[in-house]
Amino acid sequence: MKIKTKQLTQMAVLAAMSILLVYLIHLPIIPAAPFLEYDPADIPILIGTFMFGPLGGLILTGVVCALQGITVSSSSGIIGVLMHFFATGSFVLVAGMIYKKNRTRKGAVIGLALGAVTMTITMVIWNLVFTPIFMGIPIDAVIPMILPMIVPFNLIKTGVNSVVTFMVYKSVGKVLGMEIKEVKLADK
Repeated sequence: MKIKTKQLTQMAVLAAMSILLVYLIHLPIIPAAPFLEYDPADIPILIGTFMFGPLGGLILTGVVCALQGITVSSSSGIIGVLMHFFATGSFVLVAGMIYKKNRTRKGAVIGLALGAVTMTITMVIWNLVFTPIFMGIPIDAVIPMILPMIVPFNLIKTGVNSVVTFMVYKSVGKVLGMEIKEVKLADK
């Protein structure tokens, strides 16, 4: 993937937006698990994915994870950086690959929906790996958290971020000087 100066600038703006959003908005949504905080940081990353494709989105994810890990989320350390990369990276790859093949509103909806499901499943696995290390608890204490906390949290977070992304991705692309083109398909 050859990155031009304009694309690099657009990606930098999206990365900055992502960091700013997580700095301004982060709140627990499941009272029993206050460490699981919603933030809208994935919205600019998903917009970047629709603009630059799945590889561009993954690069943007890596940059944002690193920057967020040394700034606004430094308390979560390397585990937080890795969890964020695996979560958002899985979402971005699936949503980006689907949208790249089907650049329509329907393709965006399907990509975002399947990306959300993929991220939720991915985070079940990675929470089983990293939460015992991060929280210093046995895996047997994490397993009961999966269905009542981890799955609903990830579905809510990805659902909200998907809806907002769908509503604003074309407008943000235009503001950044890159219209997100969709292919018009004949109604069948």
